[in-house]
Amino acid sequence: MSSRVKIPEDGEPIVVQGGVWNVPNKPIILYIEGDGIGPEITNVAIKVINKAVERAYGSSREIKWVKVYAGEEAEKVYGNRFPEETINLISKYRVVLKGPLETPIGGGWRSINVAIRMLLDAYANVRPVKYMPGLESPLKHPERVDMVIIRENTDDLYRGGIEWSWDSPEAAKLRKFLKEELKVDLEDDTGIGIKPISKYKTQRVARFAFKFAIENKRRSVTIMHKGNIMKYTEGAFREWAYEVALKEFRDYIVTEEEVNKLYGGKVPPGKILVNDRIADNMFQQIITRPENYDVILAPNLNGDYISDAAGALIGDIGVLGGANVGDTGGMFEAVHGTAPKYAGKNVANPTGIIRAGGELMLRFMGWREAADLIDRAITEAINQKKVTQDLARYMGVQPLGTKEFGDALIEIIDQLK
Repeated sequence: MSSRVKIPEDGEPIVVQGGVWNVPNKPIILYIEGDGIGPEITNVAIKVINKAVERAYGSSREIKWVKVYAGEEAEKVYGNRFPEETINLISKYRVVLKGPLETPIGGGWRSINVAIRMLLDAYANVRPVKYMPGLESPLKHPERVDMVIIRENTDDLYRGGIEWSWDSPEAAKLRKFLKEELKVDLEDDTGIGIKPISKYKTQRVARFAFKFAIENKRRSVTIMHKGNIMKYTEGAFREWAYEVALKEFRDYIVTEEEVNKLYGGKVPPGKILVNDRIADNMFQQIITRPENYDVILAPNLNGDYISDAAGALIGDIGVLGGANVGDTGGMFEAVHGTAPKYAGKNVANPTGIIRAGGELMLRFMGWREAADLIDRAITEAINQKKVTQDLARYMGVQPLGTKEFGDALIEIIDQLK
């Protein structure tokens, strides 16, 4: 099969080794338009990112975008939602901006989102959640929300979908083994899933979280877990994370126990507080005391839950972007879904994917000046009430379309000093 993707001759790959990004002046970055509203928001994001890079660096830097196929469009072009050519290009170039892709519930194909994370070994999901004035939040004091969720991305229940339907021969074999070998008797109509959490994967994401907190001058790292019930998986996640903190970052951190016993309840200046919270308590804490939480480190499933819950605190999950990064590359995406009922209508809010690629990706690349321009432009657009329909209905203003919102951001970037 001939290639459907053309690589620009004047572009060079980004090389990520050991978490260190070596970025040329004309980096090749892959993008996947996605399903539903994906093509609209992804193409607007690319235009905004290009403008910020041009404004920050003139002609000295330029992203060389390469479209690759996944999801519905790939099905039409290749007859496969995640074709071999896309897999090979992601494996080679290692940095991807991705629009939302559909994952069916209860059956059908496996999640392409998870497949890309596993392919890149993008073990850390990074999701900043910070309130922006003008958003309609359910909280009385949404300005107190400024946290970063760091979710382990490759372990836990998402690890390749290790589960079997209740009526499958595999489930029957497992029930038989559990009953005969381990004296665990399950009903015959029981489906079975396996929850693996390893020390290695836990400690590398914990290491990532503590480094992130130090480099970004964060105040605390809270380990979220359900270790009181799942003692040897999530309980172990807690213990292994503390072990990394105490053995590898001792000069930078102080535990909550030490603060209470040795420092009169006050964190010593220059130290990062490390504590932990049981998962169900964590949910109420981020609602009642969001100002107490800064970086939240969580296993995969808990991280998925708490990320969306935190996003709801600022009033609109659609404005959030996420990074999925590892030691050799990363995938950057909006955190919302495909919203098929809005597809093709020029009404979707592209802020999430703009933040993913325009802020998070550019910051990992070290192109902070361009990232800052995008952050300032989004804040200014909301301040000027130049927003899409999801926000306009709360502000009582006429909404901009997806494309027009992108044009407004580009205009604002041109005017920023």
